[in-house]
Amino acid sequence: MIMDENHRNDEPDGAPTTATAVTAAATRYTVAPGYRVNVRSGPSTQYPIVRTLPLGATVSISCQKYGEWVSGPYGTTKIWDSIAPGEYISDAYVRTGSDGFVAPRCA
Repeated sequence: MIMDENHRNDEPDGAPTTATAVTAAATRYTVAPGYRVNVRSGPSTQYPIVRTLPLGATVSISCQKYGEWVSGPYGTTKIWDSIAPGEYISDAYVRTGSDGFVAPRCA
C-alpha cells in the first residue's frame, strides 16, 4: 500500500496508524544520483531485469531481504529492497541513511 496526499484515512480523526508496513511504504528514498538502476524480479543480479529506474528516481520500500552481495555508491550490502511485487533493487543504490533494514523483512 502506497500512501500519498490523496490517500483518505477511513479511521476516525486522530486515530493512530499502527501498521509498520504502511509507514515504511509511505517513506520515499532517493536512488543514487547519476545511476539508472536495474529493477530485477528477485534479490540477485542473476534474476531477469523487469525495468530500469530513470535518473533521479525515488522509491518506496515495502520490505527487504537478503540476497546477492552488491557494491554501489552507498557501500557493499546483501540487502535488497522490494519496491513493488516482484521488483527488487540492491540497497547499495538507495540512500536509506542506514546500513541495516529500514523496512520489514520480506516473507
